[in-house]
Amino acid sequence: MRSVEEIYAQMCADMEARCGFRPEDSCDLAVRLYAAAAQVQALEMQADWVLDQSFPQTAQGVYLERHAAMRGLSRMAGTKAQGTLRFSVDLAPASDLTIPVGTVCMTAEEVRFETTEAGTLKAGGLSVDIPAQAVESGENGNASPGTIVILTACPVGVTHCTNPKAFSGGSDPEEDESLRSRVLESYQRLPNGANAAWYEKTAMSHTGVVAARAVGRARGIGTVDVYISTASGIPSEELLQQVQADIQEKREIAVDVKVLAPTEKRVDITMQVAPAAGRSKEEAVAAAEQAVTTFFGGELLGQSVRLAELSSLVFSLESVSNVRITTPVQDVSVQQSELAVLGELTATSWEES
Repeated sequence: MRSVEEIYAQMCADMEARCGFRPEDSCDLAVRLYAAAAQVQALEMQADWVLDQSFPQTAQGVYLERHAAMRGLSRMAGTKAQGTLRFSVDLAPASDLTIPVGTVCMTAEEVRFETTEAGTLKAGGLSVDIPAQAVESGENGNASPGTIVILTACPVGVTHCTNPKAFSGGSDPEEDESLRSRVLESYQRLPNGANAAWYEKTAMSHTGVVAARAVGRARGIGTVDVYISTASGIPSEELLQQVQADIQEKREIAVDVKVLAPTEKRVDITMQVAPAAGRSKEEAVAAAEQAVTTFFGGELLGQSVRLAELSSLVFSLESVSNVRITTPVQDVSVQQSELAVLGELTATSWEES
């Protein structure tokens, strides 16, 4: 990209070649030429920008989405993390306590969660578990166990809240690089109505599906099994039926197609993290737990869990200076029909010498 000064110098040189004189820098004509040079530079910048948006390799934002639309793709929307909130009391109540739908709790970082169903803490009981979700979509909603401990509006009689298990499945709207990768892959793996790419593309055109794997001859010649997953992992029966009906209508003749949920493959993680300078052990452990919890999502369908990738993810955290993963001891292989899910996560800290 030429600078304004380079364009101005070229204009002055051209004028000198054509008119026989070079304008003084302080004269009115020089000012006009400099203003014209600035406009020429703006036009060159606009032309470069237009060129970038003309190709999926360099397009951004809404322009990349338009390239995706030409390939039958769209940007995946963000999703809300799902989990369970446990409400409890110190002393068993004499009568039932009602916890209404929409009751909000939050973490110390003020990430909010709300119940999606009404619940009742029975007389004589000490706690009740109620399904809940993050108030806002995004990865911030993926909370480690025991981190949602603040009641923003206490139901009558209830004194404590927590999340016995991690909240997972929260995801941010798909970033440009991820969408770009899918657009370019659609050119490399051209769907023809009969190959695996077509089945996977058709499945992923449904809202909520973040990954799909087509397995040919799964049940013999003329059969195809299509496994799908959502951001939170296993898809609902309703989503499975929707994708099944769509593919059944469009499938090639004489092919038996089934749309299935993947088999969960539990992966237990044990790790040690060293806090970075100026960071506490608790902060490093919490950040590591959050990162690992977010890592295990529906996008892992059919993908093996690589320790190098997991270590790199934790090591990149600002609050962590080093990491050791002791379980598993090697990469976890995953079949096309399987989805790696987080089992028991144990994270502790250690001080580097």
